[in-house]
Amino acid sequence: MNEKTKNLIIALAWAVSITALCALGVFRRPELWIEDEIFQTPEAVPGDIVIIGIDENDIKEFGPYSSWDRSVMASALEMLASDPDQRPAVVAIDTMYSGNINEECDARLADAAAELGNVITASQATFGTRTTFGSATVIIDDFAVLNYEEPYESLKEVTTQGHINAMYDEDGIVRHALLYVEPDGKRVYSMQFEAARAYALQNGYDVQVPPTNSRGQYFISFTAKPGDFYDGVNLSMLIHGDVDPSYYAGKLVLIGPYTTGLQDSYNTPIDKGLMMYGVEYQANVIQCILDGNYKEEAPDYFQIGALFIVCFAFYYFCNNRKLRFTIPALVIGEFVAIGISMWLYSLGYITHALWIPLGLFVLFVASVATNYIRAAIERQNVTRTFERYVAPNIVNEILKEGTDSLKLGGKLCDIAVLFVDIRGFTTMSERLSPEEVVYILNQYLSMTSACVERHQGTLDKFVGDATMAFWGAPIADDEAIYHAALTAIDIIKGADELSAKLKAEVNEEIHVGVGVNFGPAVVGNMGSERRMDYTAIGDTVNTSARLEANAPGGTIYVSRAVADALKGRMKCVPLEKPIKLKGKADGFEILSLIGPEEE
Repeated sequence: MNEKTKNLIIALAWAVSITALCALGVFRRPELWIEDEIFQTPEAVPGDIVIIGIDENDIKEFGPYSSWDRSVMASALEMLASDPDQRPAVVAIDTMYSGNINEECDARLADAAAELGNVITASQATFGTRTTFGSATVIIDDFAVLNYEEPYESLKEVTTQGHINAMYDEDGIVRHALLYVEPDGKRVYSMQFEAARAYALQNGYDVQVPPTNSRGQYFISFTAKPGDFYDGVNLSMLIHGDVDPSYYAGKLVLIGPYTTGLQDSYNTPIDKGLMMYGVEYQANVIQCILDGNYKEEAPDYFQIGALFIVCFAFYYFCNNRKLRFTIPALVIGEFVAIGISMWLYSLGYITHALWIPLGLFVLFVASVATNYIRAAIERQNVTRTFERYVAPNIVNEILKEGTDSLKLGGKLCDIAVLFVDIRGFTTMSERLSPEEVVYILNQYLSMTSACVERHQGTLDKFVGDATMAFWGAPIADDEAIYHAALTAIDIIKGADELSAKLKAEVNEEIHVGVGVNFGPAVVGNMGSERRMDYTAIGDTVNTSARLEANAPGGTIYVSRAVADALKGRMKCVPLEKPIKLKGKADGFEILSLIGPEEE
């Protein structure tokens, strides 16, 4: 499978996974929170709706709310109707008046409502689960109206009823209004809809019926935050005549509780930090209906398809690409996705605003993690490959020091240098097949490199049948000369063992000469920016190579500096017939390393 096909499959798998998680509603709660933040924004209150609150001052004046008789509300309605030229267009009372309590007060409230006209009174349904057993089926309705409460009869006859039920979403926030309830098969619209419709008719137009789901619910576009609709006018101020009739003349008046003690408040999406009183909630829904500002859920199949395509394309783009490309792609994608959601919302469509931004972010993180893992694996592979050519300690030093260690340059340090090659290899290679030559060479080089690595040396290079190694760099070694000497002895022994093996296999023997020297050399990265070697250069290195070139098979030639450093540990003897190395002055002493003193 090629890399392109593999990337396509991975992108497809990620796109399917993200799409499935979103479609199954795994991120529903954070999604609702994001939608509230970008969709529900406060606007200027038009002023067609005014609120008369029942607040703490009213309770202080009239006593506990539960002790009020209906003459209190009757007094408020009578005051609203006192000036025929400045009456409100519609009055909606957001409080229940069911059952007869006091004949005189009940009659007074009904008369006041009839006199004022266009009064909307509250009704309320109680929902629950109802099970209906048929002859062969069982029908379970978990949204059935189990009980329905209406105003007492005389008040009902002179007013329009509208239910005041409010339904929370699954996270305890009121985002939807219930357009109607159907007790005993009879459809009763909400107080908000009845009030808005009555107000619109008073002003010569009609309202549109909002689109609803199967339960009669529709989305609310909130206009105002808690407190924005309320001007501080309470019921007692109205009753005492402290409110100028021009304040409510020709407007839609809402009367309802406006204090926490009456427990009529809701959590709404426009401000989660402050609860909204029920009468303000009614005002927001009425304004939504008057504006015809209805929103419909965009089809899920369309959004799922769009999410899948975007996720697939984004991951495929980000996979194995550098951050300087993927970060701008993420930022642009997030802004475009949210911008499109807001644009569609302005057109009347509610989308899952979190799906694509979340998908892009998750896939960005996934691509970064995948790229990091891929880079780590590639780095490991490079390290393993690099270790085949140079000693692992060099690789570790490079990885530890970072990219600075890869720059051209070197440093002067004292090192022990070893050279070894096969005597008569050129002649041998002429009489053998290429396969046999490569086989012998690989066996020999594997043996020399193993000896160098066993004694913590830096394997510099292979040059034909020659091996170069050194000690003391890149890692300091206080026993550099001793380790080089041990390596040289091991190579001689290893060559003897390998020679016996090759004699049996290809009827050939090998004999090696070794040279070891110690002194200052420049060690580091040599070459060009495109091709470099970690190596050592200098007279110390050249001398070691010439020592090896003059060493007969099976012998180790060392300099006096090496012999002196090994004194007491290794036996070194002068040559019977001293030789002169090219480029060296007379008096440069060469010795033969025999082995450890105890042997």
